[in-house]
Amino acid sequence: MTEQPGKDADGTGRRLTRWLLAGAYAFAGYKHITAPAGFVAITPSWVPDPARIVFLTGCCEVAGAVGLLMPRRLIGWARPAAGVGLALYALCVWPANINHAVNDIPLGGVHLSWWYHGPRLIAQPVIIWVALWASSVIDWPFRRKASAPSSDPGTA
Repeated sequence: MTEQPGKDADGTGRRLTRWLLAGAYAFAGYKHITAPAGFVAITPSWVPDPARIVFLTGCCEVAGAVGLLMPRRLIGWARPAAGVGLALYALCVWPANINHAVNDIPLGGVHLSWWYHGPRLIAQPVIIWVALWASSVIDWPFRRKASAPSSDPGTA
């Protein structure tokens, strides 16, 4: 199957997932930059200069969101780089989510239960996978169908 000019070979599901993920990361990045207090509060004590790190992670989220939406014909490496970057980002912020849960750190005076923390911690590997899949870095567990080999011996 040949790709039509201007069409994304990834399909509607991957394209929609990429847009949703980009929107979620853009919003989260915006919140990290404009309202960092909650993020700083859950940052583990071993992280140096938490306010600066939260600001930088917000910038990384926004950049990753933009990169996910870059057309391949414009900057072919941006989308996979954004996917890998956002997957690594999700891995790196996992300790903050664990810290938030284990130490029951209130946000805005509100203590969140394990009904919030449990699914959030379990979802982290899924978020990592989604970033890699939506950016076409991986196809697993969905395999693209290979073109059937030609039965004409003269085309080999």
